[in-house]
Amino acid sequence: MKIKNIIFSVLILIITMSCNLGDPEITFHSSHEPKRQNTPFSDVVETEHMLFLAGQIGRDHTVGIIVDGGIKAQTKQAIENIKAVLEHHDSSLDHVVKCTVILNDINDFQAFNEVYMTYFPKRPARTTFAASDLAGNAKIEIDVIAAK
Repeated sequence: MKIKNIIFSVLILIITMSCNLGDPEITFHSSHEPKRQNTPFSDVVETEHMLFLAGQIGRDHTVGIIVDGGIKAQTKQAIENIKAVLEHHDSSLDHVVKCTVILNDINDFQAFNEVYMTYFPKRPARTTFAASDLAGNAKIEIDVIAAK
């Protein structure tokens, strides 16, 4: 009986030590791009095991304008923007577990999906819907959650 009690006590100790019973550490990161330092939202919110990225549109941040070329070009740029943010936080598109995609026009779904599939071969969970009048007259906005 003593051995069972010792084993049980050791297991409880291991479980207790491996669990963080305190408040999770949450870090609110501003943008790594100097021109976007004063946005009224965090570029990334980081917890112990997750990165929650703000939505990205097809804006080329080096010149501050939406890229030409329609939905495919804007999809590519939005995902490249996401990729840059993830890399800045020592992560990558391979760690994305969830995407939320907002299209300005649901009829762009097939063209968007063609580009999207080249970036996300692991097929993270995804929600896609349409809404008119996206920020900056964008055709698409994408936000992601990535594991660290």
